[in-house]
Amino acid sequence: MSGYRLGPAAKAAGHRLHVHESLGSTNTQAMELARQGERGPLWVVALRQEAGRGRRGSAWASLPGNLTASLLWPVSDVDPVQVPSLGFVAGVALIAALKRTIRPSHPERLIKSPQDEVGGGEVGGASPFRLKWPNDVLVSSAKLAGLLLEAETHPGGRRSAVIGFGVNVAASPQDLPYPATSLSQSSYETRAEDLFDYLSDEIVVAARLWSRGGGFSSIRRLWLDDAAGIGAPVSVRIGGEIVHGIFETIDEAGRLVVRSDDGTRRTVTAGEVHLGSAATAA
Repeated sequence: MSGYRLGPAAKAAGHRLHVHESLGSTNTQAMELARQGERGPLWVVALRQEAGRGRRGSAWASLPGNLTASLLWPVSDVDPVQVPSLGFVAGVALIAALKRTIRPSHPERLIKSPQDEVGGGEVGGASPFRLKWPNDVLVSSAKLAGLLLEAETHPGGRRSAVIGFGVNVAASPQDLPYPATSLSQSSYETRAEDLFDYLSDEIVVAARLWSRGGGFSSIRRLWLDDAAGIGAPVSVRIGGEIVHGIFETIDEAGRLVVRSDDGTRRTVTAGEVHLGSAATAA
């Protein structure tokens, strides 16, 4: 039915794959399977998604040729405080997969295993991809991909997390309140199937590095290597308040650290983020 397949590392780790012609939401489908007793790790991919979701209930448009996939991940043995950091694991894995996709002459994985030196470095030049806190991937300041992490406790105390990936491979939605792009529009010709192959492998290595949250410091370092806006103006809308300052870093809990003009620092757990010139206009 499709050309989607798991990479060799994902197969070796026992991950599985369900591919659907059409779904309302891959995240919804994956979590429904978890409620029925599925433990994962299990990928759910849809060739067409009719009711995709972003953060805070926003819609995520899925266009033909784009990647729409969700990974069901068991987290019963993970400290609940550490579960949100899976979103950073996903971001690091997606960036690595994107780098491999646009540089097929360098197919080796970019995230090193815990036994290797941390960080794969750049392959063949600087990467055009940047991670925007907390859950977007940008190309030239335009949104290429979004991530959605959801978690749920089931009867009996078993817990599951679902990580959703939406990547504009062939096309990007129009009439959005922010700039958006696709790999094709950015002159990177590839297929969603090839990107998924790499992503399924990179998430295996990133998750091992994360080590149920105990290795988040290594994931944080990799995330910061590809972060957008470090050292630049940032504004964060938190309810009715707007926090302005300089994007200094993310802390060991994954919170955004904003330094104000007077040198004080504020940590932000969630909010609507604007970087660079968009921050000064916000």
